Amino acid sequence: MKYLKLFFISVTTALLLLFIALLTYILVEPKAYDFMIKNVSTEKLSFDTTKNIYGHDDIVLVIIDDKSVEKYLWPWKRDLHSKVLKYFEDYSKHKVLVYDTVFTTLDNASPETDKIYFETLKSFDNLVEGFMTNTLPYEDSERGKAFDDMFIKKYQVKNIELNTYLPQLYKSMLTSPQQYIDSVPNLGYVTVVPGFFDGFLSIYFGDNKFRTQEFLTNYKNAVLPSLAMKSFLIANNNPKIVMNDNYIIFPELNYKIKYKKTPFQSITPVKFYKQYENGYSHKKYSAVDILDSYDKIKAGKKPIIDPEVFKDKYVVFGANVTVGNGLNDVLNTPLAVNYSGADMQATSLDNLVHNDYLTILPDWVNILITLMSMIFVYYTIRTHSLLKAVNYTVLIIMLTLAISACCFYYNVITTVAISPVMCVVTMILGYIHRYMIEENTKEKVEEAMGKYMSEDVMKRVIQNIDNLGLGGKKAVVTVLFSDIRGFTSMSEKMSAQEVSQLLNEYFSEMEPIVTKYNGIINKFIGDAVMAVFGEPIQDENHPLNAVKCGYEMLQKVQELDKKWQEENKPVIQIGIGINTGDVFVGNIGSEKRMEYTVIGDTVNLASRLEGYNKIYNTKFLISPSTYEAAKDSIEINKISDVEIRGKVEKIDIYEVINCIM
Repeated sequence: MKYLKLFFISVTTALLLLFIALLTYILVEPKAYDFMIKNVSTEKLSFDTTKNIYGHDDIVLVIIDDKSVEKYLWPWKRDLHSKVLKYFEDYSKHKVLVYDTVFTTLDNASPETDKIYFETLKSFDNLVEGFMTNTLPYEDSERGKAFDDMFIKKYQVKNIELNTYLPQLYKSMLTSPQQYIDSVPNLGYVTVVPGFFDGFLSIYFGDNKFRTQEFLTNYKNAVLPSLAMKSFLIANNNPKIVMNDNYIIFPELNYKIKYKKTPFQSITPVKFYKQYENGYSHKKYSAVDILDSYDKIKAGKKPIIDPEVFKDKYVVFGANVTVGNGLNDVLNTPLAVNYSGADMQATSLDNLVHNDYLTILPDWVNILITLMSMIFVYYTIRTHSLLKAVNYTVLIIMLTLAISACCFYYNVITTVAISPVMCVVTMILGYIHRYMIEENTKEKVEEAMGKYMSEDVMKRVIQNIDNLGLGGKKAVVTVLFSDIRGFTSMSEKMSAQEVSQLLNEYFSEMEPIVTKYNGIINKFIGDAVMAVFGEPIQDENHPLNAVKCGYEMLQKVQELDKKWQEENKPVIQIGIGINTGDVFVGNIGSEKRMEYTVIGDTVNLASRLEGYNKIYNTKFLISPSTYEAAKDSIEINKISDVEIRGKVEKIDIYEVINCIM
């Protein structure tokens, strides 16, 4: 039973800790992660002024911003997009133009502009445009299948060796017109999924914040690239890709990307960069300046933006209008709630181009750090005082936070909140466990003390544990002495073990009787018993209860004698003496060793009355004071004019013959 209880407590505690850790991971850890990303990983406090904390210079943004739609009202005709494309195709020596737009419909009001746009696309090899995937299936499955077959055949990653299973999250795409598919040279998906690094928990309990990126996805058993990945592949002449359970490898480039596989995606944490005052982390140009520059160049004038600034750079084109028009393409990220979607694509491309990633610390390392912290906290609780244990726990929490901050500073992701939270929980559970142990020890001590002193005396000691000392008070009590007749001569004929067994059985029968009548056994004196009634248990009828106790003790001895005769053991007889009067009751002894007892002439007379049973051949004698208090319930024989040693005057004493129980 003991081990079953221990097993139950252990399993319950483990499940509780697991539940709290899971709850912390879902509710607290993402917020702690965001804090570290924003304040440590991105806003790096470094004395190295050469360290770049903004986006790399070879990746720039061209944004349809407020200024652009003020001059060219939205929605734009496709000829404006064509002009942007022609600016880069004719005059810029950029590396790749990354168009963060999704083309889903034709412009039926201006079909000629669509035609110009499609013709421009056909001549533009280093251009990547976007498409969007969807987690819901097609409404028209036949049309969707036909589109998928055409789309996959043209745009899937062909030069790839897949040595792992890629999770499949998406079930459909936003379809595009056939003319567009025939014209656009390269497409990459722009879909990003909010969440943390667990997949399942993020989808069902996530906070709709974007922290991760996916470079390759499984779409109906074909591998499709993200917008950033497709741009990277074009810039590097479509190198071979080898993908295993942990890495996306480019053997020809001697380059690899570590990723984490969840039930739904193969993700990599986004390495964010510090934002400039304009809210972008990369150099940003206005789309209207590109349009005006194209017109000026065609007119032989100096452009607003010299195409040379885009030489050998990745140019990410997108929209982000702060008010109206439906162009506020923003995402909720650790850096801001209105982070530009185009800047997110630029950041993803930046990570990919410059092999600039956050490394996720293995789960077992995080678990080990947390467990070690919890063990150390528990150890300090068990071995130190409350103040020291709390101080040590705070120190451990600060140390784990410092380790986390250091890891984030060097682009290593570790858990932030779980270890401190579990340390606090461990401290709480540790003190609960310590309290339970101390209570159990206290119960054992009380149980042990109860074997050496009266339970009531023991309770009195515990209740006044902080005020123990010598001294006491005057009180009226009844004192009972009982003694086994002829025990010395009887014990000489018995072995020590037999004597011990007989006494133990005798005392075991007497103690409950004393307790029954609100008395306490003050002490065992060899074969004698001294009991006190009236203190510390308050009882107005203590004289009568003492007499009843003595009478029942005699009856119990008769029962024991019958039992012992059958067991061939010696029989015994006892004498009892009872007196009621004033005593001193309290702690007697020294500061280091004390005893709770009663002293005074009342005690001496009770002892002498017990001894007079031998003189008068009686078994049960009481004093006049006891008789006066109990006379209505007892039958007595009066023994007159007894001379008591230590008393000047003779007194009457009384033999109890019968007692009304």
